[in-house]
Amino acid sequence: MKKIRAGVVGVGYLGRFHAEKYAAMANVELVGVADVNRDRANEVAGNLGVKAFYDPADLFKKVDAVSIAVPTPFHYEIGKAFLEQGVDVLVEKPFTETLAQADELIAMADAKGLVLQVGHLERFNPALTAISHLVHHPLFIESNRLSIYQKRGTDVSVVLDLMIHDIDLISYFVKSNISYSHAMGARVVSDNIDIANVHLEFENGAVAHVSASRISSKNERKIRMFQRDGYFSVDFANRSIIHIWPSNEESNCPIPGMRMEEHRFTQGDALADEIQSFMQAVATRGTPEVSGRMGREALRIALNITRQIRESSSRIQ
Repeated sequence: MKKIRAGVVGVGYLGRFHAEKYAAMANVELVGVADVNRDRANEVAGNLGVKAFYDPADLFKKVDAVSIAVPTPFHYEIGKAFLEQGVDVLVEKPFTETLAQADELIAMADAKGLVLQVGHLERFNPALTAISHLVHHPLFIESNRLSIYQKRGTDVSVVLDLMIHDIDLISYFVKSNISYSHAMGARVVSDNIDIANVHLEFENGAVAHVSASRISSKNERKIRMFQRDGYFSVDFANRSIIHIWPSNEESNCPIPGMRMEEHRFTQGDALADEIQSFMQAVATRGTPEVSGRMGREALRIALNITRQIRESSSRIQ
């Protein structure tokens, strides 16, 4: 079977890992990596034994599929260039800067029959995938995503940098339109919103409270989901879950009439699984696990939350 020729554009912190995953796949040939930072491109390419490029266009005609892990303002331009060349694209989140840009890339991929995937990594976290088939109608969701400050990612708001992960997951599980939202947040150490909280209500009755901060003293990535027949708590960082559900059996659960189990998943590589899913879609010409439309929906909600926070902040000032 012919190997899929892959490339990576942008080999900073995350792009380097993309390149490593492609290089380790038996059904993939990592053709090379591209980065405007020549030293960085040379370093990553040298470590992996592939060619370094300094202009994304140098990968045209050489690859069948590409990961785009450049800063968000360049997602649209580079993604469009590769789609025009007939290359399947995996673009890191957030998908694009604007919905119009997202719509154009989706339309182009559809017209050309190309795979367009958005890199919402938590979809592939082994703790989440273990319970995804059990979550069917969550009524109340609470998520907290806290991070110790890092310069990386501050080119966008914390909503687009961190919260968008949970927005994508909530949208995926609830499967209903938002009927009401109220968002608050503030800039603290960067030029963009660094801390944010939003209350979401959905047409099907579900409610979600979502918080994100990149100025925390600790790292935390957790989501809790309640539905009529159970409760799920997912710790993404520790890759562990707590599942509570009604049961007549004796249990150590502190809630009467309920059974509790806790599991930790020591195995699993979310990024490798994400890229393998992309390669599977490329090989079969199937729909990716996180399609461009899914990435667009998460972006739409995140942009609305960001707009609400900015409008609220301007009134206070």
